[in-house]
Formats: sequence, C-alpha cells, structure tokens
Amino acid sequence: MPNTIHTVLVLAPLFETIQQALEQDYHVIFAKPKQLSGLSAEQLQSVDAIVSFSGIEVSQAQYEALPNLQLIANVGVGFDNYDLEYLRSRRIALSNTPEVLNDCVADAAIALWLALSRDIVKADSFVRQGQWSQPYPYQTAAHHKKVGILGLGSIGADIAKRVQAFDCEIGYHNRHQRDDVDYQYFAEARDLAQWADFLFVATVGGATTANLVNAEVLEALGPKGFLINIARGSVIDEAALLQALQTHRIAGAGLDVFQNEPRINPAFFALDNTVLTPHIASATQETRLAMQQLSLDNLRKFSQHQQLITPVIDVFE
Repeated sequence: MPNTIHTVLVLAPLFETIQQALEQDYHVIFAKPKQLSGLSAEQLQSVDAIVSFSGIEVSQAQYEALPNLQLIANVGVGFDNYDLEYLRSRRIALSNTPEVLNDCVADAAIALWLALSRDIVKADSFVRQGQWSQPYPYQTAAHHKKVGILGLGSIGADIAKRVQAFDCEIGYHNRHQRDDVDYQYFAEARDLAQWADFLFVATVGGATTANLVNAEVLEALGPKGFLINIARGSVIDEAALLQALQTHRIAGAGLDVFQNEPRINPAFFALDNTVLTPHIASATQETRLAMQQLSLDNLRKFSQHQQLITPVIDVFE
C-alpha cells in the first residue's frame, strides 16, 4: 500500500540519529505546541502524524487545526494527557512506548528510596559545607523492611525484583490480585500503607487513579513511613501530602512527579524530609533513545498500514 504519512510534526527535540532517520522518510516540521499558531494553514493541513512526548499538552482547538492528522506517536508510557474519546472520534491512532523504560524507572525508584532513607542529599551538603566535625544524625535502614508497591504492573514488578535483593518483605495493591506472584496482596491501598515501612507508587495516572493516595492512606502510612512516587503526580492528593510532610505525619517522601509540572507547589521547597527530582525516572541516554526509536518504528508500521507495535488506539485492528 502507498505511504499515507508524508509530513510529521515533532513537538520536542529528538536524538540526531532518530531525526536523521525520520527526515529520510518524511517531511518533518519541528514546533513546540505554543508555536503551532505560527505555522501557516498550508503547513497545518499537511501534517499527517505527530511525534509527541508525555506531559506535552495539545488543546482540542490545536488538533482541530490539523484536519489530516492520522497518528500520534507518543514518546512515553503515560497517555493521560490525551483525550482518547476525541481521538477515537476522529479515527486518530495513538501509540506509546511501554516496557523499554521499565528498568530505568525502577532504578530511579530505588535511587529515591536509598537517598531518602539514608538522607544522601543532605549528607552530601553536610560534607561540602565543612560540618563533618559535628556528628551526623542516624538514618533509616532500607534492608529487611516491609515494602508496599501500589500498582504491580511491569514497572512495579521490576521495583519488586530489585527490592528483593535487600531481603525485604513485599506487599502490593492492584485492582485485582495477580496469580503469578507470591507477594502479599492487599485489596485496599490504605491497608497496604498501614502495613508498609516504604510505599512505592507505580500505578498508572489518569482519572481512575486520581488521588488514590489520599489523606487516609497517608495517615495509615504513619510517622515512620516513607513514600516514593515515580508514577504520576495525579495519583497523590498533593495538598494532603504536603500537610503530612509538614506535620511529620509521614517520615518523608521521594518524588519524581508532581501536579502542575514543571511549576510545582513551592511549599515543597521548604521541606527537609523530601528528595525531589524533575520527572527524570526514564531520562537516561539509553532509555530515551530506545523510546524514540520505538515511536519511529510505530510511525513506520502505520505508514505501511500495519498494526502498531505498541498501540493505545489502533485504527488497523
């Protein structure tokens, strides 16, 4: 069948090798969402596909200005920033990049866990500021603890695999119990939090999990419990989290994701019981290259009228 994709709109920078490969097969337009209004009507009408990234917001009005859009190849696992009903109504296909980032996201979760429990960030500043003549406060051991995983999907399972090396007891909460693991299952997030010393949040984002970690769950985690979130900021009631951290109703939090990124609530900056990172769990050269390559491969499959490799919405099903 003929190639139905001629012009691709790219909404963020690509690795040079990916860009070169893309430009060999397609006409490519680079523009950030806020720059779309500066494109000519002819350019907008020519766009057949978009390469976008998780967290980038494109409004429905901007989509309406792309009448020939057929595919969005999303570089990222999450697709909660897309109106799936709207895309389906226009028969716009959507792909994402699962699995290829699991290891790096799980590694980042472990890094936050250890940095938080052993106070690595403040200890580094303590040394650099020449304070070593003072005794440094004792911290919390990570090994031999009860570790709860909220969302035992592919990333959650990789976190569990790493945690096992620390001889920890593992529990989890999913909508349904898995029959392929022997970790302890908790039907309610609150019960998992009450049991756990450390609670990892690894569930999907979106409306179904919004504020899943609420004040009740945080209260159950308690003043000796720690929270690590590498999922989505929307999963946690952020006002309740800030209050729990400010009043030490939980021991601390390691956070890679937030509501309103990148303009996060400045109340986080005053906390001394947190480790904060700028949504970088998958941000390694190797993983981001693999994610972009998978998006390119999905684009090529679609161009050949074949089923997407990792579809969210596939019009060729």
